[in-house]
Amino acid sequence: MIDYSFDRAHLWHPYTSAIDPLPCYGVARAEGFFLELDDGRKLIDGMSSWWCAVHGYNNPRLNAALKAQVDSMSHVMFGGITHEPAVQLGKRLVSLLPHTPWVFYSDSGSVSVEVALKMAIQYQAATGHPERCQVATIRSGYHGDTWHAMSVCDPVTGMHGLFSRQLPAQYFADAPRVPFSAEWDDADLDSMRQIVREHGGSLAAIILEPIVQGAGGMRFYHPEYLRGVRRLCDENGLLLIADEIATGFGRTGRLFACQYADVEADIITVGKALTGGYMSFAATLCSDRVAQGISAGEAHCFMHGPTFMGNPLACAVACASIDELLAHDWQAKIARMEAIMREELSPLASLPHVADVRVLGAIGVVETTRPVDMARMQKVFVDNGVWIRPFGRLVYIMPQYVIDDAHLRKLCHGLEAGVRSMD
Repeated sequence: MIDYSFDRAHLWHPYTSAIDPLPCYGVARAEGFFLELDDGRKLIDGMSSWWCAVHGYNNPRLNAALKAQVDSMSHVMFGGITHEPAVQLGKRLVSLLPHTPWVFYSDSGSVSVEVALKMAIQYQAATGHPERCQVATIRSGYHGDTWHAMSVCDPVTGMHGLFSRQLPAQYFADAPRVPFSAEWDDADLDSMRQIVREHGGSLAAIILEPIVQGAGGMRFYHPEYLRGVRRLCDENGLLLIADEIATGFGRTGRLFACQYADVEADIITVGKALTGGYMSFAATLCSDRVAQGISAGEAHCFMHGPTFMGNPLACAVACASIDELLAHDWQAKIARMEAIMREELSPLASLPHVADVRVLGAIGVVETTRPVDMARMQKVFVDNGVWIRPFGRLVYIMPQYVIDDAHLRKLCHGLEAGVRSMD
């Protein structure tokens, strides 16, 4: 059994007080879409371990890739050295995202965003525009917890308002208002247009999460907004950065969310599901124009190089994760998950303390009218045999793609029990 007293006294969990920490549940094993607690209870995992374990836990293909790779090499530096797993993963990524044929590996999603922002700023400097060193984005966005990544998160919902005086100053347009399936209103772009009109000369890029805003609010917006931002970038010499860390590899119902708008970004970040949840790993891909522009500049190279960049274990398991996804009819599976979640969750919209219910791809969200009591609601979830981690006014699920229909319905019923417990 886990020494809970030590955990509570010494292990600092994410967004948790050291004085009055939230309760923790000990997990002894994870298999498929189940978490087995150390007291023997099994929970249907509705979070995919923060959205990354898309193939479930203990996946045979991913296990085999990891075990085979560790026998040859677990890590070597990527400076002046290359290896087959890195090459093979690069080939897979470029085949999926051919308009961004240059791949830069890093060790986490937040770092991949740092890399993307540095790419954009260095590109502008290298092509004669050193004054273009700021970034525009949209409110309700979330891009990670590292320094520059925090600077482009929503100052309020992005959880980093405490650091606002120290962070680089960026420009925030109003969050898109037109929902994913609603009738498009071109006025939705006015706020971003105004920022570009007034500050375009100092902007290097626009960064956003395409179609789905994740931890900043779990909002789904109209594809036409993304098309409009692409046009603004083209018309004003800006780069478009698409943060696909949460949305990539099928989560929204498309392989990448940008595909809903038929938009090609200049720089793309991928992570989370990249390794199927096995390793912390990410990549930043960019267009040939960006790579050549940076390399022709004064530095003659891109100024970044993480220690664990191109880690062979991570590359090997990422190759297996992509192969596992493409080996199955993932689109049909996610479409069915969407239909079930829509059927099961939509009736909750009638509850007086529910503000909205929305579903897209393998994402189901119930937004409440007031913040949830996380510890209390989490216990309700566990008592109902599901693992769901709400935050703020958002109770949401992002299940593994391997979950079957019956257990997905049970997961939805568990979510319902938690939401109803707010009465």
